[in-house]
Amino acid sequence: MGVRVQLGNLPRIKLAHLPTPLEEAPRLSDYLHGPRIWMKRDDLTGLALGGNKARKLEFLLGQARQLGCDVVITVGAVQSNHARMTAAAARRLGFEPIVVLNGEPPELAQGNLLLDRIFGAEVRIIQTDDDYVLMGVVEDLARQLRRDGRKPYVIPRGGSNATGAAGYLAAWLELLSQVNASGVHVDAIVHASTSGGTQSGLYTGTKLTDSGVQVIGISAGPRRDVVTTRVLGIVSELVELVDLRWRPHPDDLIVYDDYVGERYGVPTPE
Repeated sequence: MGVRVQLGNLPRIKLAHLPTPLEEAPRLSDYLHGPRIWMKRDDLTGLALGGNKARKLEFLLGQARQLGCDVVITVGAVQSNHARMTAAAARRLGFEPIVVLNGEPPELAQGNLLLDRIFGAEVRIIQTDDDYVLMGVVEDLARQLRRDGRKPYVIPRGGSNATGAAGYLAAWLELLSQVNASGVHVDAIVHASTSGGTQSGLYTGTKLTDSGVQVIGISAGPRRDVVTTRVLGIVSELVELVDLRWRPHPDDLIVYDDYVGERYGVPTPE
């Protein structure tokens, strides 16, 4: 069976306004004196101010519903877009959302943290930069909920596992249909890559459709080898999830970490 059929067999709940537009950016192209740049407007997915995580959450929460879960737990930074969208999607679908955030507790809740609370999420802030510590808190919380008779569903940082990455495998198929219909030739897709789910889905899609399109991830925090390892792991699980006989090659993965600043979420002078 083809990849479209296999994706269609996965549980999925509609959350995003799809397809998102594909728009040319001629002034940016002129400014850079070279490439013809198009933007895939995944800021317009529509869920809780929009963003790319809506695509992942369609599959993640589809699985949560299929499993009969009633609580959704996820993790992220204090101003996590993923946590904000997960909280909104969970409430929309009748799940209780819990977001476990790492960082310094602000004196005043603003931005995404404020929205997490407006959406009715239980918010727990842990002062650590260690993902193992953070996931330990999540696992303890999930165990306690199970002891209390609840059915928690844990979503990793960024929604980045094989189930979430299926959202960006589907996104590639959507983009492929758009460029074929419009006659646009695509050489490369450039995007931010940190937790690895978006790159995993796009990379898998371009390879399975033999498109010849490069998928270039720009790290927003971790070193190149960390992101590459994450992506390889997710891709391997994703192809098993959609029951396809193909394996990624490490040399095919393109990740740049040249633009990472002091730490995640801290702007550089540039």
